[in-house]
Amino acid sequence: MTLTRRRFTALLATSAAIGTPSLRAQSGNRIVLGQSAAFTGPAAQLGIQFHAGAKLCFDQINGKGGVGQTTIEIRQLDDGYEPDRCAENTRRLLADDVFALFGYIGTPTSAVALPLAIAADTPFFAPFTGAMGLRQPFNRNVFHLRASYNDETALIVRQLTNLGRNKIAVFHQNDAYGKAGLDGVTLALAARSLKPVAAATVERNSVDVAKAVEIINAAKPDAVVQISAYASCAAYIRAARKASFGGTFYNVSFVGTQALADTLGAEGAGVAISQVVPTPYSSSKAITREFLAAIAEGGNKVQPNFSSMEGFMAAKLFAEGARRASGRLSRDSLIGGLESIRGWSMGGFNVSFSPTNHVASSYAELSMITADGKIRT
Repeated sequence: MTLTRRRFTALLATSAAIGTPSLRAQSGNRIVLGQSAAFTGPAAQLGIQFHAGAKLCFDQINGKGGVGQTTIEIRQLDDGYEPDRCAENTRRLLADDVFALFGYIGTPTSAVALPLAIAADTPFFAPFTGAMGLRQPFNRNVFHLRASYNDETALIVRQLTNLGRNKIAVFHQNDAYGKAGLDGVTLALAARSLKPVAAATVERNSVDVAKAVEIINAAKPDAVVQISAYASCAAYIRAARKASFGGTFYNVSFVGTQALADTLGAEGAGVAISQVVPTPYSSSKAITREFLAAIAEGGNKVQPNFSSMEGFMAAKLFAEGARRASGRLSRDSLIGGLESIRGWSMGGFNVSFSPTNHVASSYAELSMITADGKIRT
């Protein structure tokens, strides 16, 4: 499903039936955020890890008295990375008057939830997606922590072409996420008077990749850029190599780096992934040291990886906006607080918002899975 302006408008119109939500989720000095994400199925590790990192941050903040004596909780609902389930979850969360929607996982799911949030005048914060269709047109209620897929694919294409690898193919999910990634690769290649030598798809939550391998291998690309989740990307890598593909594989951050490495094992060596948050495996940045310290203080129950790191940082950014809110914390004052964040260093990771820009960062760097299953940046 491609998130076009026409579809966005249609979804927005149909969501108007939500009406004014009842006042149930907030009580006393507590706010509840609503998260619909994959907690089961082939993309489950994305939701599980992001939520774990965010909860770790909020639990730490709550343990110190909260933000202005207000504690922050997350109510999580499983959508299995399926848009219909996500839409139903979102209606339930909005009917319960959650303070904001937080940390939604994926483009096709966020695409159906966003118009519902806008119709209910509810903030939609830090979705785990870089799709441009969720960033444009600008909306006052929508805030992004991460860089866009255009930023990530531009980095990947620049790296490949600098190495002289100009024959680039795209393996992508057959939905709004895959289309967003394909568009990013195509745009970056067009700037170099190039285009993808082949493109093939896989269905969401499927590992049926045989046809895609056949199509792409026939074009003999130097590299394949993958725009899907870890299960299907791992299946594609194994099948392509079995069919004698000798090129390289590049992924965008949504793939779930640690989950991909765990799934591939020794077969992951040399697979590259673009990242939009600092590495959680090196303590060179203060935000990573803070993250790892929080894990230790929490009893080492959270796995340090890029997904949990992003959840932790999203929660920290939300809390900073709440701290800057003037007067009593409300949705409007939260937005004002977030928009006051200009050039703030989150432990060495710079973020900025403004009344006309709600994308905090364009940071992107490349990482690679090593022969021993570790992630090197």
